[in-house]
Amino acid sequence: MQLAMLDFLVIGGVLLTILFIGLAAGRKGNNSADDFFLGGRNMPWWLLGTSMVATTFSADTPNLVTDLVRQQGVSGNWAWWAFLLTGMVTVFVYARLWRRSGVLTDIAFYELRYGGRAGAFLRGFRAVYLGLVFNVLVMATVSLAAIKLGSILLGWPGWLTLLVTCSVTLLFSVYGGLRAILWTDLFQFFLAMGGAIAASVYVLGLPEVGGIQGLMTHPNVMDKLSVWPDFSKPEVWVPVMLVPLAVQWWASYYPGAEPGGGGYIAQRMFSARSEDDAVGATLLFNAAHYALRPWPWILVALASLIVFPDLESIATAFPELAADKVGHDVAYPAMLSLLPAGLLGWVAASLLAAFISTMSTQVNLGASYLVHDGWARFIRPNATESQKVMAGRWASLLSLLAGALLSLTLTSASQAFNLLLLLGAGTGGLFIVRWFWWRVSASTEIVAMVMSLLVAAYFTWVHDALGWWPMAAWGKLVAGSLLTTAGWIVAAVVFKPESPEVLQTFVDKVQPGGPGWKQFPPTQGTDAATWNVPKSLLQAFLGCVAVYGALLGVGAGLFAQAPTALMMAAFCAAAVWGILKLQSKP
Repeated sequence: MQLAMLDFLVIGGVLLTILFIGLAAGRKGNNSADDFFLGGRNMPWWLLGTSMVATTFSADTPNLVTDLVRQQGVSGNWAWWAFLLTGMVTVFVYARLWRRSGVLTDIAFYELRYGGRAGAFLRGFRAVYLGLVFNVLVMATVSLAAIKLGSILLGWPGWLTLLVTCSVTLLFSVYGGLRAILWTDLFQFFLAMGGAIAASVYVLGLPEVGGIQGLMTHPNVMDKLSVWPDFSKPEVWVPVMLVPLAVQWWASYYPGAEPGGGGYIAQRMFSARSEDDAVGATLLFNAAHYALRPWPWILVALASLIVFPDLESIATAFPELAADKVGHDVAYPAMLSLLPAGLLGWVAASLLAAFISTMSTQVNLGASYLVHDGWARFIRPNATESQKVMAGRWASLLSLLAGALLSLTLTSASQAFNLLLLLGAGTGGLFIVRWFWWRVSASTEIVAMVMSLLVAAYFTWVHDALGWWPMAAWGKLVAGSLLTTAGWIVAAVVFKPESPEVLQTFVDKVQPGGPGWKQFPPTQGTDAATWNVPKSLLQAFLGCVAVYGALLGVGAGLFAQAPTALMMAAFCAAAVWGILKLQSKP
């Protein structure tokens, strides 16, 4: 396809605007690690929350949603909708705990919660694993989507797409640090959200689609519309809904939905100017991420089943796309190729901006791990603040290059999604429990980490090769989660806990409270009598009801199901009222 000059002008204008905002925002000094990695710890909730949403609004996200919808129907989105559960627990339970910890990264938490050589080893190892290995895999996933986007919409080879977007990313993120990233995220979110909505409206108006009514009555789409899986078929509803809601949300460590908070979500909470800002930011993120964003993508994905009913039709329409890159996830950019001049440029630019948003966050987060928890902790403990900032810039450059190169070996969004889930399977429960049970030690975490890696390696490369009983991806996830969880629970009971001094320091600083710390009553602040976690968990449950009500209500409204939409709105309103009522109680 050929883009019009107007499209290229729009794309160029957006990239220049992002660069200008980032450089302007970054002018406010980055002379310390706190400034470069946390924006000076003085960021408001609305900016942090919007940044979280923008970061998850990557170029690969609509591709993943399209992949799920085309193969499993709308109900396939429970694979990621289920993460709302851990998101709401983070909002009402863990946001304040993270903010109180006062650490610069969630990996620095290890030497606050644990002591001795084991705690130091765990911090250093996780710095390399999350800062380099895991982070590079995440960047490779979103780079893969950018390659497909550039190939279909822009006619660019993968290297050119990555060269342009990664250059913009590096220029402002390396110069301005997190503060620059936050302000560019604000622009990119509204640009991307507007582009997604505009694209869905235009696609629905295509003659072959025929609007909402034509979409709903088309034979290619009718069996894909339900938000609920077919409960008469266990082989359908168990992997689509039961496993995500029963196991996946607490067991898997997935970027943006880490059990107990972590990654860039924790980084944003550390950056907040207060505990209330940390809570408000994570609440805004979860509401917008699950209730606001999915439906424009879903509508385009459903329409793609009419225009491109199978992979052969996609390959025929885009012969320049490499054969190993043709998958159901490609249907999203394929549909965008039908947009008119101007609108096509806007949507293409919005997706490139979404890619830049995610990459800039991952670059800064990974650099914070490698520098603060690796290099400055173990190699150059006497490094000055300016040296840490310079090291962070070099780490940003190298990790971005590694992620871009790795993307050339991946083929689909769902492939990377499943691999990321499996890599962290079983460790999530530990990340939830470690705040509230004194028996959890650094040795417990080491056992969980080693077991999850071994289990993931076995199910990824060994199990099928041995020709043992066949297991679907969801079966491997459940088996891996149970094995790893059992392993770390046994380790927590068998291995020696941390020293009383380390545990008491943690309790006094973070004030987690609860029966799991009854042997270590705080010497200051709150005590077990004022433990508010039960109330917070009830608020988290009501938060899930509110967001799911909004999510399903919007879908019902789009498909002209007025009674269902009204009922979901009522559930949402009642849940919000309950949250506010509980919040007013001491």
